[in-house]
Amino acid sequence: MASPNHTSSSHVVFILLGIPGLEAQHIWISIPFCFSYLVALLGNSLLIFVIIKERSLHEPMYLFLSMLAGTDLILSTTALPKALAIFWFQAGEISLDGCVTQIFFIHSTFIAESGILLAMAFDRYVAICDPLRYSNVLSHRIIGYIGLAVIVRSFCVILPDVFLVKRLPFCRSRVLPHTYCEHMAVAKFACADIRVNIWYGLSVLLSTVVLDALLIAISYILILQAVFRLPSQGARRKALGTCGSHLGVISMFYLPGIFTIITQRFGRHVPLHTHILLANVCMLAPPMLNPIIYGVKTKQVRDRVVNFLSLMGK
Repeated sequence: MASPNHTSSSHVVFILLGIPGLEAQHIWISIPFCFSYLVALLGNSLLIFVIIKERSLHEPMYLFLSMLAGTDLILSTTALPKALAIFWFQAGEISLDGCVTQIFFIHSTFIAESGILLAMAFDRYVAICDPLRYSNVLSHRIIGYIGLAVIVRSFCVILPDVFLVKRLPFCRSRVLPHTYCEHMAVAKFACADIRVNIWYGLSVLLSTVVLDALLIAISYILILQAVFRLPSQGARRKALGTCGSHLGVISMFYLPGIFTIITQRFGRHVPLHTHILLANVCMLAPPMLNPIIYGVKTKQVRDRVVNFLSLMGK
């Protein structure tokens, strides 16, 4: 039963504190945050531009990579500018509508990125395990359907979060010790039963990100089985080399999240600011490092980027 003196949702304002306990260091912390955001903007925008302009890169792996870069741009732009505003101007106020918007875009792009990584694992599986049918299985039409499915899935599973949060009455302190709004962090300030929010959030996590991770693991088990059946060591090395960038990106996406979950579950004595910094690594690392990993590890992308930058310098 909601408290009779709860605040109307249209007037609810939350205060984001940034990183509690490290307020004196906010200016210094903002430097790597700002640098990461600029690298993410430049790297992912350049990656998308090069892939669109170069017809030789209109292959499944690079088209999926452009989708990944697009989600990284949305993810970083949703979270980091507000964090920088907190660090630089103590502008921590955010309305409930603004908070819900952050929740929707952060969670939906996170799930979309997981889906794209699964699609990229499927791409590597077909390329190595069934190369003769590669162009038929992953035609441009099929890639378009996969991209649409990723968008629809992330939209449909996160949209209920918006209504689950908007329906809640808020009557407690609304000071959030974080740099961005997160579904359960906001729901905990409600003066109502939030069991539906808890169970729905858990079911979304299990049915999307966790399921994607399991399917990616299965695909790489099948890929490794196929690779070790190849006759020569050179062929095995070449096949594994095509997976190197993808494995690096997967590590950047899943490992910080797994470490954050473990720390939250078992690290009861870990300071709050450590939890928040780890959560921000999940926002900072993939958008910043994904274009760097693919730019360094993938010769086709690296050569096109170098050519583009040399033309810009003339």
